Amino acid sequence: MASSSDVTSSAGNTPENPESGSATGVSETPDGSARRGRVRARRAAIMAVPAAAVAAGLAILTAEGALGVQFAISGMPFTVTATELKGTGFEQFGGLDSMAEGSPNAGDTGGQVLVVTSAIKNATLDSLCQSVDLGGTNLLIKAGSGAQKVQASDLTTDSTELSGDASFNNIEIGNDASTLTKAGVKGPIGVFSQQADTVRIANLRQTNYATTAGVFKLPGLKLSFSDKGC
Repeated sequence: MASSSDVTSSAGNTPENPESGSATGVSETPDGSARRGRVRARRAAIMAVPAAAVAAGLAILTAEGALGVQFAISGMPFTVTATELKGTGFEQFGGLDSMAEGSPNAGDTGGQVLVVTSAIKNATLDSLCQSVDLGGTNLLIKAGSGAQKVQASDLTTDSTELSGDASFNNIEIGNDASTLTKAGVKGPIGVFSQQADTVRIANLRQTNYATTAGVFKLPGLKLSFSDKGC
């Protein structure tokens, strides 16, 4: 970016310089540094447009239900763990979740959270644990620790953190999110994504802001309050 010594600015409208043919009010130095400054400024402005457009597009698609979440999130993160997750039809891409207008959890985020959306057509989870910190105590949900496991179809999770030991079959990395086919969920055009026929994650741990599912079966469900989360 050109320094202030390279560029001469004018507070008002500047008539065209008959010698330079410029109506910008910018005087060029002999080495052309002012011209380079204007070019750099234009390039910076052009590069900023796609990022803003993607963010706006994510918000619109989320509002229209094209992404995983179809509701205003509370803005309170919750933890999900499982000894093992197995799934068929896996997709993953970036997304943007929005809180209800006026949410006290918005902070300085403007009520939006940048997340990674994971979509699985059919999933089985062993020893599921979900906890949310309510301020001094945790709401704890456990299920699927016996012979019967937790089962879900059309499962999506919107996460800010995800860890575990993962393996995939027939994975495709670098897809455009709008072209995904494995789980029946499509992301916004121009967003990086990946998909696979199957996924297995041992020692799964997620920090989530939202979960949706067409069917969610929780055998051996236990709900309680606890000093500790998952």
